[in-house]
Amino acid sequence: MKNKYYGSLIISFLFFSALSAQIKTNNEITADELKAHISYLASDSLEGRFTGSKGADLASEYIAQIFSEINLKPLFDNSYFQNFPFVSGLKLSENNYAKIHTNDKDYSLKINEEFSPTPFTGNAFFKGQIVFAGYGISEPKLNYDDYKDIDVKGKAVLILRYNPEGDNPHSDFEQYSAYRYKAKTAKEKGASAVIFVTGFYPKDDVDKLMELRYDGAAGIDSLPIIQIKRNIAAELFESNKLNLSEIQKQINENKKPNSFLLQNIQFEINTAVEQIIEYGKNVAGYIEGNDSNLKNEYIVLGAHYDHLGYGQVGSLYRGSEKKIHNGADDNASGTSGVIELAENFSSIKNNLKRSIIFICFAGEEEGLLGSSYFVNHSPIELEKIVSMINMDMIGRLTDENKLIVYGTGTSSNWKDYLNQANNNYSFKLTFNDEGYGPSDHSSFYSAKIPVLFFFTGTHTDYHRPSDDIDKINFKGEEKLLKFVEDVLYVIDTLSKRPDYIDVPRKQSEGRMRFRVYVGTIPDYSSQVEGLKITGVSNDSPAQKAGLQAGDIIIKFGEKKISNIYDYTYALGDYSPGDIVEIVVIRQGEKLKLNIELGAR
Repeated sequence: MKNKYYGSLIISFLFFSALSAQIKTNNEITADELKAHISYLASDSLEGRFTGSKGADLASEYIAQIFSEINLKPLFDNSYFQNFPFVSGLKLSENNYAKIHTNDKDYSLKINEEFSPTPFTGNAFFKGQIVFAGYGISEPKLNYDDYKDIDVKGKAVLILRYNPEGDNPHSDFEQYSAYRYKAKTAKEKGASAVIFVTGFYPKDDVDKLMELRYDGAAGIDSLPIIQIKRNIAAELFESNKLNLSEIQKQINENKKPNSFLLQNIQFEINTAVEQIIEYGKNVAGYIEGNDSNLKNEYIVLGAHYDHLGYGQVGSLYRGSEKKIHNGADDNASGTSGVIELAENFSSIKNNLKRSIIFICFAGEEEGLLGSSYFVNHSPIELEKIVSMINMDMIGRLTDENKLIVYGTGTSSNWKDYLNQANNNYSFKLTFNDEGYGPSDHSSFYSAKIPVLFFFTGTHTDYHRPSDDIDKINFKGEEKLLKFVEDVLYVIDTLSKRPDYIDVPRKQSEGRMRFRVYVGTIPDYSSQVEGLKITGVSNDSPAQKAGLQAGDIIIKFGEKKISNIYDYTYALGDYSPGDIVEIVVIRQGEKLKLNIELGAR
């Protein structure tokens, strides 16, 4: 493996050097140069550019070398690189085990064959009795409570996946069926451990242990949580002369809980799961403006260069064969656009008034990690950044000539500038006023910086291995970039910086849709106990209650908030018009605020 890897590094370096030599000869934006950049960035040798991987490192070196060759100034203390830590995954530490003690025998379960710790387990030890708690759902609104009349304090609860209407994706039970939600409910009821099992219904469900894959939040503190195979659970029931399949069937048919203590059985569990910390790299250089005053103002032009690797996060590929996700459109296209525009503006740097930062972010696919880190650790005072232009998936312009631009409401003159520049290109422009969205401009907008985001639209290859270079419209991207060039030059030479407008947000809270509206903007990149927010929407309940960017929500009503999941689950307990007391940490101090929830 080592020899094969170093061989691929040599091939990549030679390819990289050959491409690098090609771009020195032409300061114009050309389809041929775009093809050369994307050919390298989306090649199999970079293995999908997953943040923290060797392929991503090669991509970052490629970008930095070009920035150096076109004489961009390094942005980070004489370096083009800004390193940032992130959680790339999880691994089992030593001493994970599950043992069953009965009157007849004691035996250990085989890890990853008969049981596995869950990704959201706490690191903890448990030994004690087991209570079967049905589907682990306790919801008065549904007149259903698996915890009614049973004592789970200090015990392990054995919980079925899904819900009594498991075949119905529109069931009212669905919002209470998530693993984390059930585990959190069990802990609130006093349980000391949680054991999940895939039951016999739906009948076509595969009895597969869940993967140890990081889900964006820390484990549930002090609570060991595992999953066991169906046959193990069935044997436990048989030892009590019970049939798990029949009991589950009755619960499903009657919609009535059937929870009880499993007699003469003890479980012994120890869980030890460790976060894998790696480092991503933002790559940035800048051109200093020439106006004595305006050169102290900066425009940021950015794109993310990372992608999904072999599908570690966010893949929509459902095949069994492991495949590289090259991400030619997402976002080798935008990265190549930053490179080409940097080269172009470097050739006319004497004409520039403001300074321009050219930046390629890592960690976008994991939750805007790189751009969020940059905004929170910017070497430039944020007040000096007058606008941010983002390019993500700009390589699929169709014959219809449609171009989507987000953020057009974040400054009062954006639409005028775009329409005027479009006189030379005749794009069929679609404007979206919102400044928040699922790409890196959102991090800047949360810092009250006006943004524009250029995008040629989604397609069936999105987040699949088929997003390859053969689908890229190079001539179309060349045309788009010349349009962006014109818009960027207009902004650079304005006598007055663009104003900032707070646009009301229409998108759903967090990661789930609820009937209540709060208006908080979660910071998915933070690793804190609670939910840190990067901002609040204009005229929202959150703004009216006094919530601010940087606040960490630690309690919502009676619910303790440790992460984004706790927050989204807490929202589901309320209705529009409810007044809820929340507790936040602001600059190290606890504050209590009352918020009146809005409606969607």
